[in-house]
Amino acid sequence: MFDYIRDPGKITEESFKRINALEDLSEFKHQEREVAARLIHTCGEPDIIKQLVISEHAIKCGIENVTRACPVLCDVEMVRHGINRDLLKTDVLCFINSEGVKDRAKINGETRTMTALEYWPPYLNQSVVVIGNAPTALFRLLEMIANGAAMPSLIIGMPVGFVGAVESKQALFDFGKQHDIPIITLLGRRGGSALAAATLNAIARLV
Repeated sequence: MFDYIRDPGKITEESFKRINALEDLSEFKHQEREVAARLIHTCGEPDIIKQLVISEHAIKCGIENVTRACPVLCDVEMVRHGINRDLLKTDVLCFINSEGVKDRAKINGETRTMTALEYWPPYLNQSVVVIGNAPTALFRLLEMIANGAAMPSLIIGMPVGFVGAVESKQALFDFGKQHDIPIITLLGRRGGSALAAATLNAIARLV
């Protein structure tokens, strides 16, 4: 009834052919272009790369961490489930549904994603952090690092929304420069679990 491409390899090939025709990715280095193209492929919006920030050494650190099987920490289950674990050699950790998190968050008057970060300190050193939903989780992570918590090797920060998303990603951008932490972020309101997970998946594919 319908005329459409069925072969998955051809779909992928044609998708990236069209992405390269629609958007000039020459401003990015080779490996960065791979990540940028994957993000465009994920959301279907070529203009998001105007807000994409990939700091120096971010891709290199991500590749090294994937190779060394360093911990991967996520703010929400949607991010964790979006990460292709076939490409990794390590567990992908998310503590938002851990026992007591919901009750403590209510008592503290904060989001569950903030409270869940209580479980992160033992895993933070040399980790990859992937935040794709909650601005509050990103703010809390930066507060923890400022207060002496171990630094991740790479922070992928792409929370989405109208309250705190813009501010948290700008804070990540500034904090990353100040503390020399490799980051990948998407400035502005856009972001989300799929884009955050796709970023790490793209890096893992480069290994």
